[in-house]
Amino acid sequence: MLRGALAAAVTPLRDEGAALDEEAFRPYVDFLAAAGLEGILALGTTGEGILLSAAERRRAAELFLEGSLPVIVHCGAQTTAETSALAEHAKDSGAAGVAVIGPPYYALDEDALLAHFAAAARACEPLPFYVYEFQARSGYAVPVSVVERLRDEVSNLAGLKVSDRPLAAVQPYLLEGLDVFVGAEELLPVEGAAGTVSGLASVFPERVVKLDGVGELRAALDRFPFQAAAKYVLGRRGVQVREDVRAPLRPLTDNEKRELDEWLESS
Repeated sequence: MLRGALAAAVTPLRDEGAALDEEAFRPYVDFLAAAGLEGILALGTTGEGILLSAAERRRAAELFLEGSLPVIVHCGAQTTAETSALAEHAKDSGAAGVAVIGPPYYALDEDALLAHFAAAARACEPLPFYVYEFQARSGYAVPVSVVERLRDEVSNLAGLKVSDRPLAAVQPYLLEGLDVFVGAEELLPVEGAAGTVSGLASVFPERVVKLDGVGELRAALDRFPFQAAAKYVLGRRGVQVREDVRAPLRPLTDNEKRELDEWLESS
């Protein structure tokens, strides 16, 4: 079971975001591993997973898994069938766990959410399964009662990644016997949590490992489109990751790059 600091990794892309940059995965994972992280969450919000095709997601998961860090693969998709297929692929490919966000767009009641998460969890048994709770992205909060019912229904529920803020929104999910990874860096450390799955750790892993000014660092990057800013800063740090993001995400403007350069030089 993973604990501690994990990176919500970016996904290396090329051709203005149209294709995976396969050669960049290994050096990027090596960069993250050298900082002392415990693992990676691949293809989550920071990793643009929801914007990639199912085939691209499977291939990207395989590329991340070729690295030296344990990988939890985010498999959340719009349908239960695709989510479950991605979860099964992650299991077969050697992932350390599977995470699934609630499907966006439709208003789902508790029974529908429970059935969706349970199907995904069963598809990757006995791999550890994590509910990815992020109200700002899914459009709703997963009721705590769904998590409690899921624990009774499947054998492999290990915990949650909770990216909500403020702290009061996280605390109800700190359920006994489940590992909770906090996503909002400004809240760290959170008593009772197992660690963090941090987008900031995809760029400044050494700072997240030490919890060194992480709230301020994240706030600085959040002034820009985050995925594009993260990839730009990685390049400035000498990591073989291109600036390319998948549309409708946009790259940084020249003015934004200059502002980031000034911030990097002064920080």
